[in-house]
Amino acid sequence: MTRYARDEFDKVPEAASRQGVHRTASAPSRVRLWPILAVGMAALAIGLVSFLILPKLGLNATVSQASANVESAPLAGTGTTPSATQASAPPAVPAPSASSVPTQSNDAEPQASPSATTPQAVVDRTQAVAVYNAAGTAGLASRVGGTVQADGWRLGQVGNWSGAPQKSSVIFYSGPQQLASAQALAELLNIPTVVSSAEFQVPLVVVLGPGYR
Repeated sequence: MTRYARDEFDKVPEAASRQGVHRTASAPSRVRLWPILAVGMAALAIGLVSFLILPKLGLNATVSQASANVESAPLAGTGTTPSATQASAPPAVPAPSASSVPTQSNDAEPQASPSATTPQAVVDRTQAVAVYNAAGTAGLASRVGGTVQADGWRLGQVGNWSGAPQKSSVIFYSGPQQLASAQALAELLNIPTVVSSAEFQVPLVVVLGPGYR
């Protein structure tokens, strides 16, 4: 007799060849760690290789590929590949041609004005004015001489003309300095002709020709 209570396992036919049921404790299965360790070591090795070697290989490949692309890229519209000389050399600046350089013409040179080289003529009533009668009218030189003196001029010699015959009245002046004075006398005496001459000893000479009134 056993000290345990009877249960269903105790109901065994007597004629059966099976004598009883035994409970056996199953042994715990052992976990195999070496495959896991092997996988971990392989992953670690792959990580080290990727970290140390692949970046260098990838950088060199990138640089070489970029340089190959630059060398093989054709220029737009020409179909040629740029060389190192073309990439580094600055564009050449065309030298100015002789035709593009502005030249100064002789017309553009400043020229001295007549007033800068020639003294400006002014009316000088202090110069002596000689009056000659070449018209044959008696007292004509004296009458015109009075008109000249009354206008403020200094009267010089007054008399008859002894030179070449004159066809009309004329006023002679000596040099451009006396031109303004000669023109002023011509306006006063209504004589339109003034002539520059160095044959007289006085600067202004009035010759009254035929028909002067």
